[in-house]
Amino acid sequence: MTLFGPEDVLGPPRERQALPAGAVHLPGWLSLPEQARLSAEFQMWARGPVPLRAAALPNGGRMSVRTVCLGWHWQPYRYTRTADDVNGQQVLPFPDWLGDLAKAVVREACGATAARTYRPDAALVNHYDAHARMGMHQDKDERTDAPVVSLSVGDSCVFRFGNAQGRGKPHTDVRLESGDAFVFGGPSRLAYHGVPKIFPGTAPEGCGLARGRLNITVRATGMP
Repeated sequence: MTLFGPEDVLGPPRERQALPAGAVHLPGWLSLPEQARLSAEFQMWARGPVPLRAAALPNGGRMSVRTVCLGWHWQPYRYTRTADDVNGQQVLPFPDWLGDLAKAVVREACGATAARTYRPDAALVNHYDAHARMGMHQDKDERTDAPVVSLSVGDSCVFRFGNAQGRGKPHTDVRLESGDAFVFGGPSRLAYHGVPKIFPGTAPEGCGLARGRLNITVRATGMP
């Protein structure tokens, strides 16, 4: 079943910010009803069979962000079909409607040709509370250079978008608000990026999330 109809997809854009080549910020891309639908879906995804969890890091610590996966299970730094680091269960399937939504974002950001060849098959759904952070990192566990699509619901954040050479400068700080989409591919596909700050209490009424930030990152893994 398709969750989003054509009339739901494109909203009135706000002004776009200059970003490195291959990165596109689409402010206000999701309507409030779309955001509420994603929030409701998240509540179901978080129940499992592989529940929302803070992923264990190789150094023995845990991420402050809690994640539930669709299509493929991600743990630092690999994809598997079963969540062997949690309960051994297979994650929920990647829904077709979410793939269609991500393709529409790619079409808007990168053009029709890029959208036709985009084959997303996984999503990492991250929940940030007021104190959660995401350190600067690369999304390089995929076997394809297809763009990554990010959707934001709930509290605003500072999204720090850097370069592919290292975690330091140059970088651009972007305020991502509820309903924003962000795409990075091409020359920026392996750019380091992170979330150094959440702005509690900024979620708009009607987005479906009472507190915290929901970030859905849709990827093409290139895995068989």
